Amino acid sequence: MQHTPFTREVIKNALTAIGAEMFAAMQRTSMSPIIYEALDYGIGITDAAGNLISQGNGIPGFIGTLDGAVRSILDKFGADGIHPGDVFITNDPYAGGGTHLSDVSMVAPVFHDGRLLAWTANKAHWTEVGGKDPGSFSADATEVYQEGLQFPAVRIVDQGRVNHGLQDLIAANVRLPEMTLGDLHACTAALRVGERRLLALVEKYGRDGVEDTMTHLLDYGAAMTRAALARLPHGVYEAEDVIDEDGLGNGPFTIKVRVTITAERFVADFTGSSAQAPGPVNNTRCGLESAVREVFMGVVRPGVPASAGCFRAIEVICPPGTICTAERPAPVSAYFEAMVTAADVIRRALAPVLSDRLIAGQLGSVCSMVLNGHARDSGKEFLLVQPLVGGWGAGEGKDGENGQFCVGNGETSNIPIEIAERCYDVRIERYGFHGDAGGAGRWRGGRGVALEYRILGPRAWVSTFFGRGKTPPWGMDGGADGSCSYAEVVRPDGSRQRFARANRVPLGQGDLLRLVTAHGGGWGDPAQRAPQALAEDQQNGLLG
Repeated sequence: MQHTPFTREVIKNALTAIGAEMFAAMQRTSMSPIIYEALDYGIGITDAAGNLISQGNGIPGFIGTLDGAVRSILDKFGADGIHPGDVFITNDPYAGGGTHLSDVSMVAPVFHDGRLLAWTANKAHWTEVGGKDPGSFSADATEVYQEGLQFPAVRIVDQGRVNHGLQDLIAANVRLPEMTLGDLHACTAALRVGERRLLALVEKYGRDGVEDTMTHLLDYGAAMTRAALARLPHGVYEAEDVIDEDGLGNGPFTIKVRVTITAERFVADFTGSSAQAPGPVNNTRCGLESAVREVFMGVVRPGVPASAGCFRAIEVICPPGTICTAERPAPVSAYFEAMVTAADVIRRALAPVLSDRLIAGQLGSVCSMVLNGHARDSGKEFLLVQPLVGGWGAGEGKDGENGQFCVGNGETSNIPIEIAERCYDVRIERYGFHGDAGGAGRWRGGRGVALEYRILGPRAWVSTFFGRGKTPPWGMDGGADGSCSYAEVVRPDGSRQRFARANRVPLGQGDLLRLVTAHGGGWGDPAQRAPQALAEDQQNGLLG
């Protein structure tokens, strides 16, 4: 049964609304600030075969992996091994939709009259999944087994019956079991919301009509993408960039790309990138493909929401065993460094010919940090996990955005100062733009920030995963490079310790932890900057 274009549009908007409601359900039920405040998760709906149909807000790099998670379930269990009421969990970085172990995917089949209709899916950063270090991030890990629990596509709910044995295993292997299981239940609740709404949609418009709309959305996305590709400058474009080091002192590591654009294809070839690193900055193939999807949608701008149909034109080439396509048991805690750099080199290759939609180098790192310790009043362990904002690159005709999350972070948010000070034994003494030099240009690069925590408890530790510690974001067309990101501990005696990527640096009462993120690169000759703009920069304290 085919619906009219008007009815299809109503169903399409209903599918979008379902994604938004699932997103809200997870935010409102989660127990982790990294989820309910920072919004470090993604939501989506796929068809029965695992093709992405609709999404909620969230991190683009997560949403781009949801279909892989669904397909990993289908590949492992087969159509006959999946039943109504099932819920699956997976975080395997080397299969399906995995990235690093903290990013846990949960998916649920939606059946109608005994037949598989669709899947609801989410991927969220859980604060704790075990491993050798609190927060399950390890800047000095040498193999994935040190980084936490691995869920190789297993059932957490079997035909409506909760797998309490698996829940007990999780609780026994994480530092904050109440929070971790709370996040698990929040993810499950979001899936159930999506299932109810999908079945209500089928009840109103019929199964055939909903499936027809899903098929149409995929084909329409593909058609709109082809039309947009035809308008892009066709050719071959190359660029490369580096990841400074891997947390163990090795590096730099090079990521290269050769982008070929034709009227029908968008090919990103990463052949020639460095071999996988000994330390945990490795990405896996699923993460690489998601990075290419993210840039592709921003470059092509097909005018429709992302769906699997939009991605039909993409081809990703990269041999196995590189820093972009690491293989087990390579550590992957900081996979986002290679993922973000892979996306950035595509932008760098295309910026000269797509200056109307691409910018100079941005902060180029999630700049994630883990601060843990024990509260003075209760003695309970706390874990503060959050990404940080920084400067985006300038564009041709515009200054860079100030204090924004890395492009790969998507719809994430700050953990508010009030929440941080209430939940963790710290006082935030400064959060604002800093005056380090960098990013000059006819159009100035966006400003990075300095965030300062005063440690109030007797002991704490910080682990940082800052990229761009040595190599700043790149300028364009004569614009200056941006600045570098770093962390600094200022002791009460005035001594200082500076680092970018470090694991469990000890902190004492009264220490000041200062986190500084990069300015974005500038665009154009700084000597051509308008006098009025220079005066405003001076007035606002933005000249380093």
